[in-house]
Amino acid sequence: MTKRRYAREALLLLVGGVLLAVSMTWPLTHHLGSDIGEDTGDPLFQAWQVAWVGHGVLHQPLHLFQSNIFWPLSDSLAFSDALVGYAPAGLLAQRGPHAALVVYNVLFLFAYTVAFVGAYLLARELGAGKFGGVVVGAAFAYAPWRLGQNGHLQVISSGGIPLALFLLVRGYRRRSTPLVLGGWLVAGWQMTLGFTLGLQLAYLLAALCLIAVVFWLKRARPPLDRRLVCVTAIGVCFFALLTAMQALPYLRVIHAHPEAQRSPAQVASFSPPLSGFVAAPHESFTWADATASVRDSHILGPEQTLFPGATILVLALIGLFGSVYSRRLRIGLGLGVAACAILSLGIRDVSGPAKYLTPYRLLYDFAPGWDGVRTPGRINTLTSLGLALLAGAGACLVLDQSRRLVRSPNPTLKRAAGAGTALVLVGAILVEGVGPLPLASVPPLPPGQQSAAAPQLQLPLSFDKGSRYAYWSIAGFPAIVNGYGAFEPTTLTQLETTLANFPDAASVTALRQLGVRTVLLHPGPATGTVWQDAANRPISGLPLTRSTTGGVIVYHLAPSLSTTTPSK
Repeated sequence: MTKRRYAREALLLLVGGVLLAVSMTWPLTHHLGSDIGEDTGDPLFQAWQVAWVGHGVLHQPLHLFQSNIFWPLSDSLAFSDALVGYAPAGLLAQRGPHAALVVYNVLFLFAYTVAFVGAYLLARELGAGKFGGVVVGAAFAYAPWRLGQNGHLQVISSGGIPLALFLLVRGYRRRSTPLVLGGWLVAGWQMTLGFTLGLQLAYLLAALCLIAVVFWLKRARPPLDRRLVCVTAIGVCFFALLTAMQALPYLRVIHAHPEAQRSPAQVASFSPPLSGFVAAPHESFTWADATASVRDSHILGPEQTLFPGATILVLALIGLFGSVYSRRLRIGLGLGVAACAILSLGIRDVSGPAKYLTPYRLLYDFAPGWDGVRTPGRINTLTSLGLALLAGAGACLVLDQSRRLVRSPNPTLKRAAGAGTALVLVGAILVEGVGPLPLASVPPLPPGQQSAAAPQLQLPLSFDKGSRYAYWSIAGFPAIVNGYGAFEPTTLTQLETTLANFPDAASVTALRQLGVRTVLLHPGPATGTVWQDAANRPISGLPLTRSTTGGVIVYHLAPSLSTTTPSK
């Protein structure tokens, strides 16, 4: 392929990936600056994450994980998967809440685009051809189970996995040191988007390296290209060092907050049953109703609905027994899909040897990093990639067969039959992956918050409201006691009890000793909580003043001479 043809294909691939992402998530593109996909929980929090990373890179790069939420606790960015790899976008997002919302929505589209492009390139390199590549890209990026993950940017940001594999496979085949190094760099970038997928990629790369060594030994140790060995060593060291640096704040968090550890019971509660593979998310237009009885009978959440799509499954079976890929590759993909599917089932919280009936328990007990994973079902990302690669091969076989069935010598008819078959197959995959993307209106920044003295505390002090408080804090990044993440710190739970009667002497004293300068009470969200009447409680004799700004009750606390602010 000439450079011009390769550039043309790359441009068409990129444009096609973007257009597909826009159409499959419509009407998100029409509301980039006002709404956010799915809900205002995790997505709004992740918009803050991206913005904070950009802010931290500019202002405190050596203390990036010491964020402004959960003040005064340390390493609060590591209370959830940190999207550090999106730092370049964060430089724009950190300008304010509106900028962060637009950037998040663009990244949402970017994630789907990269997933399609990366899978296409990997399929092309493995021999699936252009059409097979399109099928693989569509099957990986838009499998039905992904509809339940639209609220988790760290899960849909999976394109780095096939993209890294493409660069590595192509690089080693062509003995290209730039491509090999690029593959390890992309793998490192995927790791910086969170351990949810980064951990899977790390173990996959380790397994592939081990397989490569075994084959090298079986072939009587043929001479190795020293340049490739050197660049591989550099790439592995870079990947390992980046992983270690990423892991350090998480290890500190687990040490300081035992409540952050994932118990077997907690992991078991998120582990899907075997029936999860035939249950589609409720967002699926095609399969939601058909699989409702399975989904509802087990009370399956989005982490447990793993249905890969009927078209993908049928094509994958055809590809498994076809001849598009080598026999060795087909066997490897088949075994990999089976292994990842079994691991996706997670654990069962039982005692004795029976706990190892689900192999994931071996990872949880003995493999570094897996005891910190709460949702085993997300291993379905690798299952989905393997099925997509096989489906691409199967689609190529179906396409060839459709052309052979046309007995006319007219080449136009054969091309028409092939084009029709291609449209039907790709269309069937995409139709199964279509589902409504709910759009939630983003609450505007309350008047007066940006000018209020920090550290701040927002009421109601409920953990589920922490995502919007974090999002609002993008306006200047004041230190706030509130927060949101993968676990709720015990200190926040205890503080919630202490503040039940705010404003009273005990609660105000506790806040002043902590160092809080401003409390903002939101009357609407406070309805139905212990703070619904807080605005009417007397403040006479208390060391604070009260004012109302834009419907928000603002309490200004006098500083305490005995305040000791814990270091971050």
